[in-house]
Amino acid sequence: MKALVTGASSGIGRDMAIYLSKIGYDIILVARNEDKLIDVKEKLDTPSDILIADLNNKDDVDKVIDRCKKDKIDILINNAGFGLYGSFYESDLDKEIEMINVNVIAVHRLTKEVYKMMKEANGGYILNVASSAGLLPGGPLLSTYYATKSYVRSLTLGLYEENRRNLNNVHFSVLCPGPINTNFNNVAGTSFNLKSMSSDFVAKYAVDKMFKNKVVIVPGFMVKCGLFLQRFICVKLLLKIIYNIQVKKGRKN
Repeated sequence: MKALVTGASSGIGRDMAIYLSKIGYDIILVARNEDKLIDVKEKLDTPSDILIADLNNKDDVDKVIDRCKKDKIDILINNAGFGLYGSFYESDLDKEIEMINVNVIAVHRLTKEVYKMMKEANGGYILNVASSAGLLPGGPLLSTYYATKSYVRSLTLGLYEENRRNLNNVHFSVLCPGPINTNFNNVAGTSFNLKSMSSDFVAKYAVDKMFKNKVVIVPGFMVKCGLFLQRFICVKLLLKIIYNIQVKKGRKN
């Protein structure tokens, strides 16, 4: 049994790889930073390999797809992604395009090609990592990031229903966590106001729910409560609330 995890050099990608290794899966670790991947590889209990890839680069995405097909992986975890804090008017367009390439285009291509392979084999799991941001109407001051995670959530749910009607053993799940104590803040240029969950807790929770064929995976009681309550708030008011939360993130940074 073999799993491929993107964004495996740190955070929940690293911890999902470690947990999957503990329960018997061989691991292919994918990220840009070779030194960090080597550190993760040393923590694994099963045979593993590292694949250096920048998912902003089309050729590198092709390389990951080829590896998935060559090794006939049983689990694909699309975890790589990042955010960018700031007003849409002032934010760097090149950085936003890079974010779309990593958070959306790479996820889309990997999901599509691996799904074809798994469907032919009549089995496998695809776990796409979105965010609780993908369950909200929008994220002022993190607008592009929220939009990318909404795409990932929507894509995964659509594929789940298409696949359910095909009656095969490929399973789709989307992870929508709230704040996690990872390197996300440093990359995005922001900080969380709410108490963050540990990445190892989220990783184990996500993998366990994936194996139970849970479609939308939301770790944490408080996050679940917040997402439930937002259903009763009109969109304009909710956007105001989200904006005020995001402003405080920027001030803390």
